[in-house]
Amino acid sequence: MIEALGSIAPGRPLREGLDRILQAKMGALIIVGDGPEVLSICSGGFLLDSEFSPQRLSELAKMDGAIILAPDASRIARANVHLVPNPTVATAETGTRHRTAERVARSIDVAVTTVSEDRSVITVYRGDQQRPLAPVERLLARANQALETLEGYRDRLDVVANALSALEVEDMVTTRDVVTVLQRTEMVRRIAEEVDGYSIELGTDSRLVRLQLEEMLAGVEEERRQIVRDYLPPDPGWAVSDALAGLSQLSTDRLLDLSRVASVLRIGSPNGDLERGLKPCGYRLLSKIPRLPEPVVVNIVQRYGGLQQVLRASVEDLDTVEGIEVAGARFVKDGLARLAETSILDRLG
Repeated sequence: MIEALGSIAPGRPLREGLDRILQAKMGALIIVGDGPEVLSICSGGFLLDSEFSPQRLSELAKMDGAIILAPDASRIARANVHLVPNPTVATAETGTRHRTAERVARSIDVAVTTVSEDRSVITVYRGDQQRPLAPVERLLARANQALETLEGYRDRLDVVANALSALEVEDMVTTRDVVTVLQRTEMVRRIAEEVDGYSIELGTDSRLVRLQLEEMLAGVEEERRQIVRDYLPPDPGWAVSDALAGLSQLSTDRLLDLSRVASVLRIGSPNGDLERGLKPCGYRLLSKIPRLPEPVVVNIVQRYGGLQQVLRASVEDLDTVEGIEVAGARFVKDGLARLAETSILDRLG
């Protein structure tokens, strides 16, 4: 559905053609795709194979029947076509045009768009989904409201993430602390997906929305990946990608249950004790040191096995890690010290 909405977003030639049909107070049924499965339900009409243009689309809409476009909507394949979809496919629509559109979309993997002559509404069908297109002004209002919500969740995420950093330095992390941050990252990700859907529908009018979205999402995906990496149990059959996939599949109700989140991630004790102490490996804090390469981070963690051991290591000890020279060891030591001091001050202040 998102792909289908993107193809008719403002600024796209197909959307201009649909708007022309609306302005002329006409109706239309348009299929984007001319594969064998589509042609098998076509009857009558005539072959065009003509280059697409908004003007041609609106002129062809004056005739009865469906208009068939190429999969990329670059050409008009057929027009004035009578569609004969499977009549046993269930449909909740009442009008002939919309019933046909829903049946085609449910039986064939193509996007079907209708323009209602009576209601002046454009509706997109794909699979079992249907979406009436909202006016740009309404979409912008929804997107801005979602951005405000996202901003609030991002602020709360930053608070709990900074608190986790301080607790890691002080060696006081519990399962609750880790799971709370991961829960917040998932909430931020889901709200961002909603905003992204609005931006796709907005097409060329989504520039400012996308800029704000990118700014609010900066670093979130990397933060959650490094947290899972820090606390994932040593199980060769359970990777970071598995844990993140399990987190993304949780329903909203289950996401609010911290014990359920911990269980899905396999972080903490099997009995769901959220107060159990945990010890990070150190990937997350080490990755926050500017210009420290990922392979060096891995070598440090593998050498010391945990963040507290890394924090206690001297410059001379760090210098023995593969990939670190004397200047690099001092750089790592000073970087960790600054991160530790900043994290504790943020927590206290």
